Amino acid sequence: MVSKTVKIVNEQGMHMRPATVFSQAMMHYTAEVNLCANGSKYDGKSVMMLMAACIKCGAEVEITCDGPDEEEALAKAVELIESGLGD
Repeated sequence: MVSKTVKIVNEQGMHMRPATVFSQAMMHYTAEVNLCANGSKYDGKSVMMLMAACIKCGAEVEITCDGPDEEEALAKAVELIESGLGD
């Protein structure tokens, strides 16, 4: 398992569009991808879970990936969040 803590930089936080961008990108990996925020763990492949997390701009989230392609999944997840998730 690998993990990294990053900060949400897009102004609107994890709303519908960025949640969709993130979850669709993570679906390409076999590794389990989770975001830990607000004291809870959320499935990074589930748009609904990400939106329900109410992750706001400036929030720190820990991304954890576990599986055969965990390194690649983590690198892509970090890249997406640090780039603002398309916002």
